[in-house]
Amino acid sequence: MTKKISHIKQNPHPEKEKLASKGTPDTSRRSFFRKIWGWVALAAGVELAGLSIPFISSGRKKQKKEETGNFIEIAQVSDVPVGSVLPYRSGRLYICHLEDGGFLAVSIKCTHLGCSVEWDEEKKEFICPCHHSMFSLSGEVVNPPATRALNIYPIKIENDVIKVNLEKPILRKHFNKSQETYA
Repeated sequence: MTKKISHIKQNPHPEKEKLASKGTPDTSRRSFFRKIWGWVALAAGVELAGLSIPFISSGRKKQKKEETGNFIEIAQVSDVPVGSVLPYRSGRLYICHLEDGGFLAVSIKCTHLGCSVEWDEEKKEFICPCHHSMFSLSGEVVNPPATRALNIYPIKIENDVIKVNLEKPILRKHFNKSQETYA
């Protein structure tokens, strides 16, 4: 006997086909969870955007603050004779009056390892007591191990008053005449 093979596909459960077209409990559960995950993703995106906007815009505020700056009065121009240094320990800097009449606000921190440098009036140099780096009046390296000049702070002179912004030192490799401020 031979069996007749039919090419027609028979569905043993026609009721399941009717339920599938209407939406079975499985498909409605799937669609429910898809909707839930969609709302969760949307909420996470909104939260991420809410946290990102202040972070991104914070750079603009800092830039404006640096432009105006928070300058404090340090001394009168007449308090610092040409070729001398005025220590301002609470601000962690020295006011240097260079030979050509320019002023610098030089950081007290050695650029080697951050020790506090001291002004030696006899030698007319800044000396680091930790590793004996030496710096000129302009903060330029005279004797290593320090490899770059002392950092400086923004300085301005108004009505013969020296004002310095202590918020952020300016890192520098070498002294440059453009770094000086004149009265």
